[in-house]
Amino acid sequence: MARTSPVFIPALPFSIMVLIPALLINLAVTTKSKYERSSHMQKQLLGSLFCRIKSEPFAVTYWDGDTVVYGVEGGQEPAFRMIINEKLDLKEMLCDPELKFGEAYMDKKIDFEGNLKDIFNLLILNQDLFNGNKNMEKILQRFMKSQKETGCRGQAEKVQYHYDLGNDFYKLWLDDTMSYSCAYFETPDDSLGQAQLQKIDHTLRKLQLKEGETLLDIGSGWGWLVIKAAREYGVNALGVTLSREQEQETRRRIQEAGLEDRVEVRLVDYRDLATEKPVFDKIVSVGMFEHVGKDYIPEYFRHLDSMLKPGGLSLLHTITRPTEVPPNEWLERYIFPWGYIPSLREVVWELPEHSFHLIDVESLRMHYSMTTGRWADNFEQVTERVEEKYGERFVRMWRLFLVGCSSSFMHSGLDIHQLLFSKGLNNDLPLTRQYMYS
Repeated sequence: MARTSPVFIPALPFSIMVLIPALLINLAVTTKSKYERSSHMQKQLLGSLFCRIKSEPFAVTYWDGDTVVYGVEGGQEPAFRMIINEKLDLKEMLCDPELKFGEAYMDKKIDFEGNLKDIFNLLILNQDLFNGNKNMEKILQRFMKSQKETGCRGQAEKVQYHYDLGNDFYKLWLDDTMSYSCAYFETPDDSLGQAQLQKIDHTLRKLQLKEGETLLDIGSGWGWLVIKAAREYGVNALGVTLSREQEQETRRRIQEAGLEDRVEVRLVDYRDLATEKPVFDKIVSVGMFEHVGKDYIPEYFRHLDSMLKPGGLSLLHTITRPTEVPPNEWLERYIFPWGYIPSLREVVWELPEHSFHLIDVESLRMHYSMTTGRWADNFEQVTERVEEKYGERFVRMWRLFLVGCSSSFMHSGLDIHQLLFSKGLNNDLPLTRQYMYS
């Protein structure tokens, strides 16, 4: 993506398994008013669910001020408190829990006291309790219809929706390199900026760049990778992006580094670039593949094949899932309007179809959990400034996104991989991985 991608935000646990006993309880409350009966039913329904969650003790304060502690063991104090400020539309929650939970938090219908990351961890670790309600076939059909109806221009507009929020916004909480993708931590004590530089170095070493070679970066973000490649490896680099904000900042950085003769950035779709029939020694893509779309995965590799010289190397850095599922609906509506996180096997399956030979696969899952955790911490330091420009709802939306990312990569099975492959066989490559760490 020009640097991340969409991620999984866990659904709110409203299991149909508890609906029938809750209704039976409600029928017994015949002396109450209609509102009181409805309120009592909701509390019984939610309470039945909360009792099933496996966790340390936590408190829930309902809309009528009643507070109940669940999961009590040995008199422990609650680890956090959920505040339900108003009755929820349980029908909507049951039909679309991920979307409606996110919106309820954004609209302050639900709030929390305590560490939001701990709360996400709890939801993810209990996802088997509440994942049964989603009509996956209906969601998949809706998703595929949206993917097919969105052409190249529509994809560009949806990418710009996210990345053209403004360089000033991202500068508030990213590191100095403006790297909006998974960092590479050699130790847990590494700073975010240090880890991002290590990620770029790690990526460039895998490509085995040589002086005078040509390098294409598809989805080049704010340009630090192409600048570093030209400055330290002596290559001629081209970065392409669909974000005007990124293109302008990258151009400024190239000029500042005095590398106009060796580095170029263009505001162009990689598919349009391919029609010009350029050929590159090496091609890299860090964090944009999540924007390609499920139906367009073969097209991505077809264009890659047309632009990579025989024997050339390509590195793909992308978020992956264990299996093929539609994207999170809250993310698609509010964060990444166009996106699909592929399974690892979907990507690997496509490689031999274009005579690409897989050389190396590395999981950076823990690194991305740490990266997004650092972003979330940085974001919390600047929420007042973000709120001044975008409003409180926007702040709550991005807090949910960043914290949810960190928890999801830690506990849900969401992953991120770097795949290194060659176009055709290349028998001149090193015999071991030692070169990656030298």
